[in-house]
Amino acid sequence: MKYLLKAFRFTILLGIFLLLFLTYWLNLELYQNPLSSQVERATIEIEKGMGLKKIARRLMEKEILNHSFLLIPIYYLFYSPKHFKAGEYQIEPGETLKSILIKMLIGRVKLYRITIPEGLTATETASLLSFLGKNGGDFFAKINNSHLVADLDPEAKDLEGYLFPETYFFPKGIDPLEVYKVMTEEFRKNFPPEWQERAREIGFSIKEIVTLASLIEKETGLKEEKPLISAVFHNRLRKGMKLDCDPTVLYALSKAGINKKELQEKDLKFPSPYNTYLQVGLPPGPICNPGRESLRAALFPAQVNFLYFVSRGDGSHHFSSSYQEHLKAVSIYRKKVNQNRQAKMANY
Repeated sequence: MKYLLKAFRFTILLGIFLLLFLTYWLNLELYQNPLSSQVERATIEIEKGMGLKKIARRLMEKEILNHSFLLIPIYYLFYSPKHFKAGEYQIEPGETLKSILIKMLIGRVKLYRITIPEGLTATETASLLSFLGKNGGDFFAKINNSHLVADLDPEAKDLEGYLFPETYFFPKGIDPLEVYKVMTEEFRKNFPPEWQERAREIGFSIKEIVTLASLIEKETGLKEEKPLISAVFHNRLRKGMKLDCDPTVLYALSKAGINKKELQEKDLKFPSPYNTYLQVGLPPGPICNPGRESLRAALFPAQVNFLYFVSRGDGSHHFSSSYQEHLKAVSIYRKKVNQNRQAKMANY
């Protein structure tokens, strides 16, 4: 009996010693064995439902873990019952194993910086975002989730006009609907209640202001010109004149699957409710996603009597109050544009 007791004590002490040794060794792995500072940034993806063995193999493949069997005791000794969260993780040079595991346990996934430029259509925006999804096509399908903006535009059929252009940070694998929720919320932040009240004061719905802002966005990229472009459109609407806005025709063509950068004379007769050369008033909805300055300009047009504008060929425009003055300007600037084209051709 005495020998059995001694053996039992020895076994207990040995077990404690081995446990202490294992804990010490694992701590060395966690704290004192950072990845080489020479290792370049790497990414590792943890898929939903992936078990410890598969995660260990993936860490081994990335040379993050020295021995795949170490992950199981490390996990059960230090981190159980927490779970590794699915997602894509960025591994920095010199980062410790502990730091990497904690990152994966709390779900601090890699975020992609994505800048959505002003003036993109909803489809173009979806194209820019599609690399984030497991199935990129979902980003195109879910731009039709108009319920996200039903409070702003009860008649909306899609999210055109409400995917606010801004710089965002999103992880891979995110649900497109979550992305569009963030973007439409950003629109709300940039179209505050006082602007909504201003729209009502001047006799416009939010949808009409967003539509007008989208035309302004497409017509000029110059901040100082936006209130002037807005004034032309407001003045023409007031007089019952057609808006004659080229970008609406390009948009009408694109909706029909015809993508063009420049219009021909015949295109101005293309039958569509978006064609403002044929239809009086605003088109049925926005033709792109306007930025804050275009929204502001739609609400606060310049106090001028301009009815026409023509491109100078350098990104700016000449504005006119009468048709005769406009025709003169068209003649002058078209001649200049042609001369510039000829000069460029001569340089080749």
